[in-house]
Amino acid sequence: MNNNMKNIDVHALGKVAVLMGGRSSEREVSLMSGQGVLNALQSQGVDAYAFDPAERDLSALKTEGFDRCFIALHGRFGEDGTVQGALELLGIPYTGSGVMASSMAMDKVMTKRIWRFEGLPTPDWRMVASAQETSQAFAALGAPMIVKPARDGSSMGLTKVTDAQQCAEAYALAAQYDDEVLCEQFITGEETTCAVLGTGAGAAALPVIRIEAPDGNYDYQNKYFTDTTQYHCPSGLPADEETLIRNIVEKAFRTLGCRGWGRADVIIRKEDRQPFLLEINTSPGMTSHSLVPMAARAQGMSYEQLCLTILAAASLDNTTSGEQAI
Repeated sequence: MNNNMKNIDVHALGKVAVLMGGRSSEREVSLMSGQGVLNALQSQGVDAYAFDPAERDLSALKTEGFDRCFIALHGRFGEDGTVQGALELLGIPYTGSGVMASSMAMDKVMTKRIWRFEGLPTPDWRMVASAQETSQAFAALGAPMIVKPARDGSSMGLTKVTDAQQCAEAYALAAQYDDEVLCEQFITGEETTCAVLGTGAGAAALPVIRIEAPDGNYDYQNKYFTDTTQYHCPSGLPADEETLIRNIVEKAFRTLGCRGWGRADVIIRKEDRQPFLLEINTSPGMTSHSLVPMAARAQGMSYEQLCLTILAAASLDNTTSGEQAI
């Protein structure tokens, strides 16, 4: 993968906008991701600039002559197909998945439906529209149960329910972030995550990362703002388990039609070592605590090389002009 770096002509990448910030609940993390990407690209000689869609109209990308965009937005209005659709209309190639794959991957329920149809393992779930339905889901799925917004990320609005008394409060919290709320069977086991780079048959998983969070609580704070969470890469898992996870994640990525890059979260059930797909991110974090850069480093790719590789693959749904420019 490192050898491919020699073939990337940074001048051919043109004028690049790093989209960061935005209007989602993950704005703070997006600003950190975007600044990291911007610094990395500029250090490699790319003509790159920060662009915050919450402060500027996207039409400025066209009028100011940007040739491609690195999407470092997370969550709604950035990772859900909306910005991708706008860039399609503007004709500006962008990093990551296209409109449909982005919107499907952002919707955890739609993602799970597709994975289940394709025979991929994912925990059982229920969609709920009230506190009463949340209690009914708890009775069906058992304890513990995860209650979370169906279309948000970074563990925003998430509650681990261990008692029926918690259902109403858990539903109310998740509903603050999304009018669609997902109740999901909690799988006890080891948390892992696995990134993918590439498109179609060329999409390949990076080394698996095994996560050890304080008290097993891998929440927003422990993801981005503490140094007590431990990340193991190499994972230390048996070789056959690592291979199985990478294969499942590659299939999950391709099944949704994802491209460019992404990262799937997988939990290994304690009693039988069965891996279960939890969700997939099509615009993963790129902060100092983020996991895609960590996995890339384990494979010999620096942060700067990773950013350039992702940017060089920028494209549109209906053309490969972004890739042809390199």
